[in-house]
Amino acid sequence: MRNILYLPSAAILFGIIVSFSGHACSAQLTAGTAKADITNRKSGPVNDPLYAKALVISDGTTTAVIVSVDAVAIGEIGYIKNDYLPKVRSQIYRELDIPPNNIMINASHCHGVVCSDPSKRTIEAIKQAAANMVPVKVGVGEGYEDRISENRRLHFGNGQVVDSRRAYSLPPDEKLVRVGPIDPEIGVLRIDRLDGTPLAIVFNFACHPIQGIPSQGNTADLSGLAATAIEETLGNDCLALFVQGCGGDINPILYKDVENPHDAQTLGNQLALSTLKAVKTISTVAKAPLQIHNETLMLPRANFSQRIILMKAERERLLNSLHGTNLNLKTFLPLIIKYHASDEFPAYYSHRYLHEEQLGREDLKKHDAVIRNDLDSYIQNIYTTEKLTRVQTNLRLLHKHQTDFVDAGQKDLEVELIGLRIGDFRMITFPGELTVQIGLNIKKAVPHEHTFVAGYTNGYIYYAPTAEQLENHGHAQEDCDTLLAPEWQPIFEHKAAEILKAL
Repeated sequence: MRNILYLPSAAILFGIIVSFSGHACSAQLTAGTAKADITNRKSGPVNDPLYAKALVISDGTTTAVIVSVDAVAIGEIGYIKNDYLPKVRSQIYRELDIPPNNIMINASHCHGVVCSDPSKRTIEAIKQAAANMVPVKVGVGEGYEDRISENRRLHFGNGQVVDSRRAYSLPPDEKLVRVGPIDPEIGVLRIDRLDGTPLAIVFNFACHPIQGIPSQGNTADLSGLAATAIEETLGNDCLALFVQGCGGDINPILYKDVENPHDAQTLGNQLALSTLKAVKTISTVAKAPLQIHNETLMLPRANFSQRIILMKAERERLLNSLHGTNLNLKTFLPLIIKYHASDEFPAYYSHRYLHEEQLGREDLKKHDAVIRNDLDSYIQNIYTTEKLTRVQTNLRLLHKHQTDFVDAGQKDLEVELIGLRIGDFRMITFPGELTVQIGLNIKKAVPHEHTFVAGYTNGYIYYAPTAEQLENHGHAQEDCDTLLAPEWQPIFEHKAAEILKAL
């Protein structure tokens, strides 16, 4: 059944299109799994494969499909194009009669290179999963992992927030006053065959899988490596499907480390072990409710015209603050070392200073004052240039999305939400990069014990930061690489809670 609800005009005008499927009655469930390799093996060395993994589950009346894809996004950016989702949904509907609204496809957000025909391979995985269906038991639990992630938004004493990215430098350490939160919870859905052997593990966690591996080869990163470790440990052809959570502002730990090679394998192993620890505690039951609830929600689109003006003014101010100095990089590097190695006698040995003092001269001290002034000027220019890099990078993002705003005729943004219930496992999805506070808010607002949130699902609308984060005026990527106005947050959080409470 499909209903259209028209809402009256208000401060924010938005509409909802609703699709319901399933019921709350417990029934014997059947499920099947399959995976397809979607690695682009022509793009260079491969460290580990990328997969499209499919889980098809049914109660005899309703059938739902969960697909996890080792890719940066479902459309818009990266290697999976915008026609991928409609292609998969339409063909599965034609061949398997599974409604398009019952198909949930989540991108892990790893930055691996995907093959040229991911839709074809995803379709084959779903078809094979449907052919493999057997009676199953299901259960839900939570794991805990706080060692592998960190919030990349850094709060400074002046109220400004910047994000920790490899694309630009961080401000001086002494200005930092606090960091943002993480969500250490791992949501785990366990699906067993009737004999108790594991058929599938769906695990939901919030973290950008962008650590990389020492060889620099193509990789599914920490999420894909965790899934492989889970599968190898449990055996029995168990399939582990990673579902990305609210990882918009969550980096892997030590993401900015320049002293050691980046190694997602270690982080993936830690995530796998914490997930497996939770898996052991989960009891499964043969009869359980299956529900899927699909809505299209209209959200207010951001107009960045004023913010662009302010950021251009900030860029001009920073440019004008640069000033000349006698030093260049070649002279600066040895001087900064020398003048920090000995604060009192930097230019020469101490006896020369004492000799001048005995003669009533201060030539070396005056020279030191000039050099220290030049060093301070050079360092300030470096800091200013680093700020300019951040402003310019994010200003380009604002320009891009302001063009989208104008091209869209300033219309609101349409997003698809899915509410899914399998037994006591409940999940709400969103097509953008939800920041972690959004997920924490929703979980707190919903009375059900086992409630989880997934971003990066059934499309891609860039970052979805909180209203507070959007007031940061362009100093972090999440604030600029977005299509959403601040008013979007309460609309979505209210609707997400409403859907979850109804499941």
